[in-house]
Amino acid sequence: MAGYDASMGRPPLGVKTTVIRLPEGLGERIDDLIGPNRRAKFIREIVEREVERLELEREKKAGGSFPA
Repeated sequence: MAGYDASMGRPPLGVKTTVIRLPEGLGERIDDLIGPNRRAKFIREIVEREVERLELEREKKAGGSFPA
């Protein structure tokens, strides 16, 4: 999430806790790429980016007239 400082130790306001199951080894692969204690922020940002991409794709298919 933009503006979230992971060093503060508290999750940002307005965030709902959701448990996800990752394939074995994926969490470690993520940690290896981005560093320890940054996995949740990384996953939030990736999911948010993908949802926005899919929404834009849906709008284009609907001719831009899809309600927001």
